[in-house]
Amino acid sequence: MKRRDFFKSATVLTAGSAVAALAAPAIAQSNVTWRMVTTWPKNFPGLGVGAQKLADRITKASGGRLTVQVFAAGEMVPPLGALDAVIDGSAEMSHGTPYYWQNKSQGLSFFTGVPFGMTSRELTAWVRYLGGQEIWDEIYDQFGVQGFMSGDTGTQAGGWFRNELTGVADIQGLRFRTPGLGGQVWGKLGASVTNMAAGEIFAALQSGTLDAAEFVGPYNDLALGFYQIAKNYYFPSFVEPGLATEVVVSKAKFQALPEDLQEIVRVCAQASYDDVAADMYANDPRALNALVSEHGVQVRRFPEEILEAGAKASMELIAEIREGGDPLTKKVAESFVAGFNLLRQRTEGTDMPYLAAREKYIKY
Repeated sequence: MKRRDFFKSATVLTAGSAVAALAAPAIAQSNVTWRMVTTWPKNFPGLGVGAQKLADRITKASGGRLTVQVFAAGEMVPPLGALDAVIDGSAEMSHGTPYYWQNKSQGLSFFTGVPFGMTSRELTAWVRYLGGQEIWDEIYDQFGVQGFMSGDTGTQAGGWFRNELTGVADIQGLRFRTPGLGGQVWGKLGASVTNMAAGEIFAALQSGTLDAAEFVGPYNDLALGFYQIAKNYYFPSFVEPGLATEVVVSKAKFQALPEDLQEIVRVCAQASYDDVAADMYANDPRALNALVSEHGVQVRRFPEEILEAGAKASMELIAEIREGGDPLTKKVAESFVAGFNLLRQRTEGTDMPYLAAREKYIKY
């Protein structure tokens, strides 16, 4: 090859390489670090640890191409400011639960849990296979974010009460920490309802600002120390039958990721949802045993009068939302009710008869 031809070929190759480099996604040429702000205290059992494990899982699965740094409640933003941090761009991810943001859209509460509504397995089926995720996306599109289920607590505990409950009359004026649609149901029963983050509840109980509080269940509640103030622990919750947590990402930054990193985020969130469920199931009974045997907690069931009134209030609330909510919230409610009526056939026709038989006959 003549010297002139060699340099001509080299020039063509160099130009072609430059064009290829320009055509490649810029994000693929360097590692990315995202900040995840959470609503949970640092190292909080189940949920806070779940957020850290999710971040670690994404970082490892991506080979460090997408590194997620976790900031516990208050380290970067206040706990109930986590979603706003993603919306305003000061963080790329948040870890919390959708009903914390019902002031933005009441429809978001349906993706945490509905009083007397779906169990966690039913909720998962609705979100993943019966159109729930698509409507959830519509709501969050208004704020430029994307939500994924990231944790499952199962059916929660009903809450901690200073005094034993004998009926609906005992709820009147009760100052109760309980959020979401469940809080609205307790409000219909006569309670004075408020929401606050996990790390704020103990002080409010201790000071007398609250008469009662619910958070999740024994695994979390033991760590939060509620047993030091209130000894009456009610089971099960009828307003949070299958609560889900979420991880929210900036939609623009998520879509800017290569497709494989987007899939890693999705799959890791799903794995986290299932992992948190196993963690809670394994540790709730251990924690409850400790609460009873070491701290003198009295485990109680809600009186039938309260359960019946709660069910009535729940149906009234859902009817009000279906009739008078904003268009997207009404769309969520209609989809939820349709999914609920389908999925309860499996739960009540198969799971419940089996569990009743197991309870009756199996003693090891």
